[in-house]
Amino acid sequence: VQLQASGGGLVQAGGSLRLSCAASGRTFSSYYMGWFRQAPGKGREFVAVISRWSGGRTDYADSVKGRFTISRDNAKNTVYLQMNSLKPEDTAVYYCAAAPGTSRFSGVTHKEYDYWGQGTLVTVSS
Repeated sequence: VQLQASGGGLVQAGGSLRLSCAASGRTFSSYYMGWFRQAPGKGREFVAVISRWSGGRTDYADSVKGRFTISRDNAKNTVYLQMNSLKPEDTAVYYCAAAPGTSRFSGVTHKEYDYWGQGTLVTVSS
């Protein structure tokens, strides 16, 4: 699976952005999809995960709950991250990732994911 993230940019605090991640291949619907982010000088941080089908289970980091929404369109092989009420601390490179999932899959650790996109930079100004 090859992943291509897009949609990042510069936005003022309180604004919104929607990130997209397009996947190649015919097996997109067999993967859990997640978003992670990495701020300068920090480690990769879990943001959100969605199960294999649209409308399925989602999970979010506490820091983004109520502000971010993950969704997917399996017909378009694309996963989205709608980000509202952005804060300067949301500034980071955002990565999408794909995981086949296991019986113990949680989706919150980067080691569970096999495929990664190249990242898209989100900068939130105060």
